[in-house]
Amino acid sequence: MAVTPRLTWLEEKSLRNLLGNASLSLLYKGSVHGYGIGDMFQRHRRKLLADLRDYKPHADLVSNIRILLLGPVGSGKSSFFNSVKSVFHDHITHQAPVGSDNISITEQYRMYSVRNGKYGQYLPFTLCDSMGLDETDDVGLCLDDIPYILKGCVPDRYQFNPCNPITPKHPTFITSPSLKDRIHCVAYVLDINSVNNLSSKMAAKLKQIHEEVLNCGVAHVALFTKLNNCDEVLQNNLLNMTRKMTSQSQVMFINKMLGIPLSNILMVGNYASEQELNPVKDVLILSALRQMLRAADDFLEDLPGNLASFCSSHKALVLFEKS
Repeated sequence: MAVTPRLTWLEEKSLRNLLGNASLSLLYKGSVHGYGIGDMFQRHRRKLLADLRDYKPHADLVSNIRILLLGPVGSGKSSFFNSVKSVFHDHITHQAPVGSDNISITEQYRMYSVRNGKYGQYLPFTLCDSMGLDETDDVGLCLDDIPYILKGCVPDRYQFNPCNPITPKHPTFITSPSLKDRIHCVAYVLDINSVNNLSSKMAAKLKQIHEEVLNCGVAHVALFTKLNNCDEVLQNNLLNMTRKMTSQSQVMFINKMLGIPLSNILMVGNYASEQELNPVKDVLILSALRQMLRAADDFLEDLPGNLASFCSSHKALVLFEKS
């Protein structure tokens, strides 16, 4: 029986690298049912896009979900925003400047919105990009800035100063933030290839930050980036995500260190040097974003019925002690 899979050149190239010897049998199965693997990717991609375009925050408590991207220098925070925007615009974009593994190029607090296509309406989520964490004191994001970021006191384009955190005396400080100004979900962005080798100082910083996130009751996920092969998180039908043995140690490391549920430990391969979109990467990027929004909904649903009392009871901001 002749098999003629309907794949683009890029999809076929990606699948050859991804599937190896399993490709023939999988393509054969797809052809028997009237569609190929490329069609499966595209169908799932379209469904995820439709779900995210139709998304509305829980109970309309806010019109826009704010997701804070936190992580070490070079972990892929800015690249994740660029990747999300690329998928919704259907071409590669590089709006957010991207640094290297050792140098943080993000020095401002940026709130990035994403349009549904180049001229479409803004989607109901904002990705908040922050300066990278550094294990050295007085370098990278200052930990004392984080409580204010979580509470919604830090404005867009605020210039970070590693040695001098923002204070209520700053001219652009938001003194009375509302629920819409707050962070609704924190994503710890980590390079999957180096997470097992985090220094003790970086691990201590992440634990310290996570304690503050927990104190604020904010939803949280872990986002592994720089995934070399997407088959590490895709089962043989390419749609059901699972943890393969090659990533099991990283997943369990973060689960143990921060106590993040396994279902909220996500993996993506950001767009970096590519010139064309890859449906495999798109599925992982969109799935990660969807899980972040679901986590944010859990946060909103868990709020007390009297939001006014909730906001007033959380006005106190606890700063990190200097170690």
